[in-house]
Amino acid sequence: MYCLGLSWRVARALFLSLVQILLNYLPLERASWTSILAKQRELYSQFLREMIIQPGIAKANMGVSREDVTFEDHPLNPNPDSRWNTYFKDNEVLLQIDKDVRRLCPDISFFQRATEYPCLLILDPQNEFETLRKRVEQTTLKSQTVARNRSGVTNMSSPHKNSAPSSLNEYEVLPNGCEAHWEVVERILFIYAKLNPGIAYVQGMNEIVGPLYYTFATDPNSEWKEHAEADTFFCFTNLMAEIRDNFIKSLDDSQCGITYKMEKVYSTLKDKDMELYLKLQEQNIKPQFFAFRWLTLLLSQEFLLPDVIRIWDSLFADDNRFDFLLLVCCAMLILIREQLLEGDFTINMRLLQDYPITDVCQILQKAKELQDSK
Repeated sequence: MYCLGLSWRVARALFLSLVQILLNYLPLERASWTSILAKQRELYSQFLREMIIQPGIAKANMGVSREDVTFEDHPLNPNPDSRWNTYFKDNEVLLQIDKDVRRLCPDISFFQRATEYPCLLILDPQNEFETLRKRVEQTTLKSQTVARNRSGVTNMSSPHKNSAPSSLNEYEVLPNGCEAHWEVVERILFIYAKLNPGIAYVQGMNEIVGPLYYTFATDPNSEWKEHAEADTFFCFTNLMAEIRDNFIKSLDDSQCGITYKMEKVYSTLKDKDMELYLKLQEQNIKPQFFAFRWLTLLLSQEFLLPDVIRIWDSLFADDNRFDFLLLVCCAMLILIREQLLEGDFTINMRLLQDYPITDVCQILQKAKELQDSK
């Protein structure tokens, strides 16, 4: 459980140390960390070599011979096994990722700033790999062709956050050899989508990977900063293994699906505060109206980034981490019970979709009280 007396800086440092263990990226035995990290980081480099390339282009000095595009494989080839067909399908996913990561955490400038450690494997002018930035610029596909949006995710802005630039041209163009932090996150999500075609990319995953990457990339230890991309990828992959069912629409109504979890928030509230539960039922305020986003995105859109990390610290440290998330959501409702009991449908919907309390310590304390009162 997160220690409420710690400063943000100390809490962030502890979160970085714990998250790698709690998300099963590193073992408890510190003696084996060096060899494990080296192996995983090299594996990620291999993913980059294999997956962020144009069809028909390879590097001889990486041990891959160039394969010329022939009449059997050309840009109009409808064959599902065509490398060109795969390239164009990947572009559809990439465009949605690009759209989402450019507006990641708009309340801070971090993701628009240049990283101190750009990926040399990708940006090296001596190789033939193109950056994903160039790939997006060059594609003629339209973003509206992408159909991977997760049904039910509402894009309502929070009063605690500013609006993100709507045009790609509103971002400062970085010089050659540099890349912004959002481009690193884009690459992580693209690799994840390639390795997990069953789920690929669904809108909202950017909100899950963002806090993880930020924690690695801002750590005072230069080693964590330098390898933030690879380490974030594996932590994100392990976290997604636990919550991926939330992003799969076909599982919504199963016991592992998001509908079941939303109903669990209300059943918990019914047990803890019957009066408030009946009020929400009377107004026909369904958990889908607000708890979908709370649960699917692990509250990452409800609070500012430092507060999200504080909440995640508590979630990951709890033995029943996602049961504790349900209690956090229940605590959020109970803490504004007076406003909800007095408000009409419109007022209460506004409260729930733009949550008014910013003191996450208060929320975590209340959730712990609910947990202890079982």
